[in-house]
Amino acid sequence: MFSGLPFSYMFLIVMFFGTMFSLSSSHWLGIWAGVEINLIGFLPLLVYQKSMLESESAVKYFIVQALGSSFLIFGSLFSYSLSFSWESFSHLDSLVPTGGTFLALGLLVKMGVFPFHFWFPSVMAGLSWFSCFLLATWQKVAPAFLMLGILNANLLYLILFSFYLLSAGSSLIGGLGGMNQTQIRALLAYSSIGHMGWILFAICSGESSMKIYFSIYVLISFCVFFSLWVLDSGNFKNLGSLSKGTQKSTLGFMVMLLSLGGLPPLLGFISKWAVISTGVSFNSWGILFFLILGSLMSLFYYLSLFFSEILSLKVSLINFSEEGSSLKTLAVNLGVTLNFLGGILLVLFLPVKFI
Repeated sequence: MFSGLPFSYMFLIVMFFGTMFSLSSSHWLGIWAGVEINLIGFLPLLVYQKSMLESESAVKYFIVQALGSSFLIFGSLFSYSLSFSWESFSHLDSLVPTGGTFLALGLLVKMGVFPFHFWFPSVMAGLSWFSCFLLATWQKVAPAFLMLGILNANLLYLILFSFYLLSAGSSLIGGLGGMNQTQIRALLAYSSIGHMGWILFAICSGESSMKIYFSIYVLISFCVFFSLWVLDSGNFKNLGSLSKGTQKSTLGFMVMLLSLGGLPPLLGFISKWAVISTGVSFNSWGILFFLILGSLMSLFYYLSLFFSEILSLKVSLINFSEEGSSLKTLAVNLGVTLNFLGGILLVLFLPVKFI
């Protein structure tokens, strides 16, 4: 995977260490240092193939992350100037117009939430599948959980309402943006923006539902990107190239996309069910309407693509048993099994309430 970069595993360890250092720190300077360590470890992974597209995406990502980090350090300086303490979440109640706002802006920029989503599709468009997976999942861990700490420390209605609006906007942007895309990376990027809206709403509503949603999102994303990495031989760049694969791989990948969109009874529906159950208990009907509307837009496009692929494949029992490599078969079967059985088992065994 990292044949072009000898020290890639060291950079991978540095990236993971930076995220864990940021999450375990109790000071804003420590959080900022962990975020920067994570950035230092992640940037070399973006350019391991040494292509022009990867270099362009790495520069864009560096500029945006530097902007988010500047908001973080600026907000932490405001925090210190008013409270004379670097403690992370103990003095945020007096920082709404100054430090708390900049801290939240920095985290929102790093998460790629509306209206700071502009950089995400263009960055993902030039990356490898493994880098896309890390960008869509692991790079969102530290900002999401730090945002959870900010909202737990600062319970003002104005901040909560603004985050509700941003979550609804992210879901709508993810649905509208994905409907006009033919590139697989751009489509998955807008899908990630939509999921960030759901995660932000879950952060505002309940910690347990946020953890459930984020865990299921990471699992489905792993299945999708692992299948793309295994099946890809340089051909999977747009949606029209899906039909070049075998019938089993194409249908299996489409099932994973439907799960990512939240079609019941697949695994992706369970995460949305958890957030909806929590949101209903808080009477957040208006925001839930826009969240579900954005997901329906994405699901409409996935379903239309699914039916068009089925009609073009002309599935038959003879052709469906096409031979492929064992790794390709394992990737597709693993993804389909996790999304089907995982959704059914969670429906049977998880409680309705996720608070």
